[in-house]
Amino acid sequence: MRTRAVRGEPAGLPAEVTSFVGRRHELAELKRLLGSAHVVTVIGVGGVGKTRLALRAAEEVHRSFPGGVRLVELAALEDPGLLAQAVAEALTVNEHSTRPPLDVLVERLQGRQSLIVLDNCEHVLAECAVLVDTLVRALPELRVLATSRQALGIGGERIVELAPLPMPGPDGDSAVPLAESDAVRLFAERAAAVVPGFEVTEENEEAVAEICRRLDGLPLAIEMAAVRLRALSVGQVLARLDDRFRLLTGGSRAALPRQRTLRALFEWSYELCTGQERLLWQRVSVFVGCLDLEAAEQVCAGDGIAREDVLELVAGLVDKSVLLRRESEGAVRYCLLDTVRRFGRELLAASGEEATLHRRHRDYYRKITSRAWAELFSSAQQSWVERLQRDHANLRKALDWSLREPGEAETGLAMTAELLYHWSGYHLSEGAGWFDRSLAAAAEPGEVRAHALWAGAWIALLRGDCATTLARLEEATAIAERLGLRVTLGYIAFLSGMAAVSGGDLENGMRRYEEAAAVHRALGNPIGLALALNRLALANAFLGRPGVRDLAEECLALCDLYGEGWHRAYALLAVAIDAWHRDDMREACEIDNESLRHNTAVGDQLGLGMNLEAHAWFAAGEQKYERAARLLGVVRTCWLAVGARLPEFRYMGRWHDECEAATREALGEHAFQAEVSRGAAMTREEALAYALLERAPAARGPAPFEGRIAPLTRRETEIAHLVAEGLSNKDIAGRLVISQRTAEGHIEHILDKLGFKSRAQVAAWVKERLSERADGSASGPVSARRRPAARTT
Repeated sequence: MRTRAVRGEPAGLPAEVTSFVGRRHELAELKRLLGSAHVVTVIGVGGVGKTRLALRAAEEVHRSFPGGVRLVELAALEDPGLLAQAVAEALTVNEHSTRPPLDVLVERLQGRQSLIVLDNCEHVLAECAVLVDTLVRALPELRVLATSRQALGIGGERIVELAPLPMPGPDGDSAVPLAESDAVRLFAERAAAVVPGFEVTEENEEAVAEICRRLDGLPLAIEMAAVRLRALSVGQVLARLDDRFRLLTGGSRAALPRQRTLRALFEWSYELCTGQERLLWQRVSVFVGCLDLEAAEQVCAGDGIAREDVLELVAGLVDKSVLLRRESEGAVRYCLLDTVRRFGRELLAASGEEATLHRRHRDYYRKITSRAWAELFSSAQQSWVERLQRDHANLRKALDWSLREPGEAETGLAMTAELLYHWSGYHLSEGAGWFDRSLAAAAEPGEVRAHALWAGAWIALLRGDCATTLARLEEATAIAERLGLRVTLGYIAFLSGMAAVSGGDLENGMRRYEEAAAVHRALGNPIGLALALNRLALANAFLGRPGVRDLAEECLALCDLYGEGWHRAYALLAVAIDAWHRDDMREACEIDNESLRHNTAVGDQLGLGMNLEAHAWFAAGEQKYERAARLLGVVRTCWLAVGARLPEFRYMGRWHDECEAATREALGEHAFQAEVSRGAAMTREEALAYALLERAPAARGPAPFEGRIAPLTRRETEIAHLVAEGLSNKDIAGRLVISQRTAEGHIEHILDKLGFKSRAQVAAWVKERLSERADGSASGPVSARRRPAARTT
């Protein structure tokens, strides 16, 4: 290996033979820490690029260390007792005496401003900790940069946790555009080295992006996949990633043995774990994505692991970078990269415990769906909504196992039905698929099937499949009447009302709603009663009848009694529409905003669509036509995302059409389409903030934050302004109608990009560059208000 002398020393750092890709922020942080901390440790999962980052950082700071920069490679060191000797040899400290090597090291480094890079400390971690602690206490000018899968755990140590490279993704806050993905760039550069002329094109970009996603953005795995292009196409590499441990064996012959194949890399990590940690690694591989401590205790304890030991074992796997700790809004979860999980799954299959763990996993999530359904109409509603969203991947896995395993289909059917609100609010198309599959797999005509039939009818109705809706309701009715299932009959009456309304028979639908309300009121079933009341209130609001307030207030009182918010939001929408009828625009907007905020908090896409529709109607009614057009653009995007337009409230489509016609006429076709396009192009957060009039872009010219300050994105520029105003993360989240977690993530990105460590620095930076720029403000109400013509049937 070639080395380069540093400041007159005979040995230094290995020369880079391939390009260094990405890691700009991590590199800046590492260099900053080396300026103040005596010990900095880069930790992360195997193959994430710890060594490469440490060497690049050492290269860039070497001028700050006139005493020299030295790399000590420990991977091949098998005897921990020889650690001090190995370090001495790497530093060319050769003394033929009986003195301890550590003493000789201290003497040689005394008074020198030096940097030692200790690479791959994990297998001699305890000995490294003692050695480093001794050296930095004796040598105040010494700096140590270590790489390890686990921190050294000594006083004064600063840790840089290295994550995988940013990957392009179809959705989610963590996704980055393909052109900005360091993972894709790395693949392209390494692929071009083995296939001259290789480029990421429109034809192969999605396959390349998927390879990077499937490999979790791990640089070593991505490089090994790129090497396979010597013999395979991009598509063929992607198709073989299910067997990645056999495919990815093309590491450099000059690399350490454990870096030549992906399997060897993870076998090295596995050997560093204790026996019980290995067992837990196997067992947590049954989960998909992330899990919490309760799930680990419930599923993984027993047969060699005591429940009270799970916490310490989880902590051990976190320390060793097998599990990745993630915290959001006070909830801590533990995530497995897919490649780490697949390695554990292979070991689990070989252990003979796989079937047992799959059943435990399913049984745990069966309890989760049961509790979520039982506590749906309560103050715990939102926490359950968030919990189910977090557990979505594991719920999907539990359902799939139930429907594949002989004799377990009815349990899968029950779980599918209990997740009704999860499907309807967030995963409509997927939920429809689960109902189709589970109803086909579990045909026993009992109470479970009756429940699933009416719940599945609801999902079918939301998707506009009337034939399936009616067939399921007919079968559910036969079962419920035979078994005397009165609650089920109440829901069937409600769904029959929804079907009638969707088919254009509003009066018949209202009669069925009234029937459902009577049944649920008599049985004391609050969910069914709230559903019937808010739908009755909305239908009466459409008809302009005087009973809206009474129906809505009964629903609101019921919801308030239980601390429920989801059904309450629909009742509030009815009150808002009623206020609009009465020309009380202030009340209409305020109440619709309250409903919108709750639907935003729980992420109910159907409810959001209704709220945004109403805002467009209200704007047109006040002759704020540019605002109305922009909101119609937002609504268009919303319904496209949901896959339906006003599904069960199709009768309200008349208001949409009247609003659109009046707005188009007032603005003219060109201006109307321009505003609609602006609305359709808004992000979800921008659209919600605009609807709430918390940040209303001017009708003409650019919006206040449509530009950006380099190197920030437009959204980051906007948030930087709010930081400069002194708003907290919570206040920023409220102002922009985003989650606090999202706001915190944006602020972290701003700090990283600017190289700052505090919000005060961001505020000063913004004020220095943008002091002349004025904040936008929402336009006031116009004096002449006109609604679209008749809103009656």
